[in-house]
Amino acid sequence: MPEFLSVLILAALPAFGNLIGGLLADIIHLTERSLSVALHFAAGVIFAVVGVELMPEILAGEPVWVTMLAFVAGGGVMVILDGLLQKVRNRLSGSGNTVPWMIFTGVAVDLFSDGILIGTSSTISLDLGLLVALGQVIADVPEGMATIATFKRREVPRKQRLLLVASFAIPVLLGATLGYWVMRGQPALLRLSVLALTAGMLLTVVNEQIVPEAHMGGEARYSALALVSGFGLFTLLAQYLG
Repeated sequence: MPEFLSVLILAALPAFGNLIGGLLADIIHLTERSLSVALHFAAGVIFAVVGVELMPEILAGEPVWVTMLAFVAGGGVMVILDGLLQKVRNRLSGSGNTVPWMIFTGVAVDLFSDGILIGTSSTISLDLGLLVALGQVIADVPEGMATIATFKRREVPRKQRLLLVASFAIPVLLGATLGYWVMRGQPALLRLSVLALTAGMLLTVVNEQIVPEAHMGGEARYSALALVSGFGLFTLLAQYLG
């Protein structure tokens, strides 16, 4: 199988996880507390993706201050993007119909960065790309659930909200394509710096979007245990597949 086709298949996994989560949320009634548990679990998985799988690769770059600077820059990029989205949301807050599109934009940006992460990781090794993709698909199921649940609360028609979630495949595949072809053959330090940049973006998404969303409806009793369980599950997965 051509390597790029393998990368596209890996990149399709997070979009599939988002879709599965969306379908589950559309079929069954999710309480705020059960959604809180799911999102804490997703946060734990992402923490493990960054801390257990990506950080050892990132720290292998020399000089290490370059990759760490890229990591911090990734957080800055997401803070700026989040601020811009918030400003647009505030300006358009008079129209309820714009809210789902703002949610869609935020998730699409997140998935685009996931795609870049998978594509760039795959230029280092397909095994690394696989582990990153598996971590993302586990985390994106709760994210898809939260997205559809929010759409339902805003009374977006069922057909429209399912089409929106299905279209999340576009940004992740586009990000993977750019990450793979642009980074392929580039110096190791540059590839590791891009990996660090997207890791910083990913960690910021957890702090600025997933965790606040998980606390919006009140924290479930076992949320902290769900976070630790997500971290532990991906760590085991990385050890057995790595």
